[in-house]
Amino acid sequence: MKQHADIRKSRRWVVKIGSALITDAGRGLDRKYLRLWVDQIADLIAEGHWVVLVSSGAVAEGMQRMNWTQRPRALHDLQAAAAIGQMGLVQAWESCFQRRGLHTAQVLLTHDDLADRRRYLNARATLRTLVNLGVVPIINENDAVANDEFRFGDNDSLAALAANLLEAELVVLLTDQHGLYTADPRHDPAARLIDVAQADSPELDAMASNAGGALGRGGMFTKLRAARLAGRSGAATAIASGKEIEVLKRLAQGETLGTLLLPRQEPEAARKRWLAGQLQVKGQLTLDTGAVKVLRHSGRSLLAVGVTQVTGKFKRGELVVCVDQQGKEIARGLVNYTAAEADKIKGHPSSAIESLLGYLDEEELVHRDNLVLI
Repeated sequence: MKQHADIRKSRRWVVKIGSALITDAGRGLDRKYLRLWVDQIADLIAEGHWVVLVSSGAVAEGMQRMNWTQRPRALHDLQAAAAIGQMGLVQAWESCFQRRGLHTAQVLLTHDDLADRRRYLNARATLRTLVNLGVVPIINENDAVANDEFRFGDNDSLAALAANLLEAELVVLLTDQHGLYTADPRHDPAARLIDVAQADSPELDAMASNAGGALGRGGMFTKLRAARLAGRSGAATAIASGKEIEVLKRLAQGETLGTLLLPRQEPEAARKRWLAGQLQVKGQLTLDTGAVKVLRHSGRSLLAVGVTQVTGKFKRGELVVCVDQQGKEIARGLVNYTAAEADKIKGHPSSAIESLLGYLDEEELVHRDNLVLI
């Protein structure tokens, strides 16, 4: 039996279970499998792991309760379905965990909660406290209030962001597929399951389908994107079938199940992790070759003189992406000037900022303490 030592060493897990699994393809909550997953999570906790659960299924459960056969398109209908379904979803998880003597806590998050530094730290402290108390946090996106602009987009990304938040070592994405294949196995009989790969390998892009199911928003494309996001904080990602017998326990033992996507880098400092993975990008700065070289090799701040183009509408303190002349992302960071101000001072030395704007807030456009290389 092949084994993955990377998983056997992992003690801090984020487990995400998709809608198609939880709701038995839309026919109500599959309580049989909920109990099986809970038994495995309880055993992992008893063995010294801590586990945070990211659960899809609120919208699907709401649809089932309202006898809706198609996923709503209108945002207010989706939000209503989520609010209705969340009640049954949490009740089901709570009753299953109570059988094993474990308490649960519902944690609903929006992108705003992780984009604001203070709320990010509050969420982090609350989740850490729950885990230390032996409580299983059950995380879901707060669909009832989140709008399209501020949605995570799928619970795969939410699981990866939770891993960033908690410095988890492993993200497990349980799905109705066995893992990531070289092609869609539903249409190509020659498709081969990928056992292990680097999460940022460009060869994986062509293999991941972006087609989600009728109930969920995610396909293999979203899982690959989530694995790359989790990898920024040093977390590995396992994609496996949730219907596999004792899938979580077998993964913990190092058995090769599904696809393991490995990070290429070590965990970043907490503030850098927040910058890289949990703020919404508000604009873009295009850099000249000299500025790219300085950022990559000298670890210095970004000055306005090295910027050739400013794109987007952003305020002071918001997140911008820094790209080279070919559009490749180099870094991201918190900008010290608004988009209009940055456009006025781009290409000019710091000594000219006061004369151009009438004042000088900072000599740097993005300070190195607020900058993370990608």
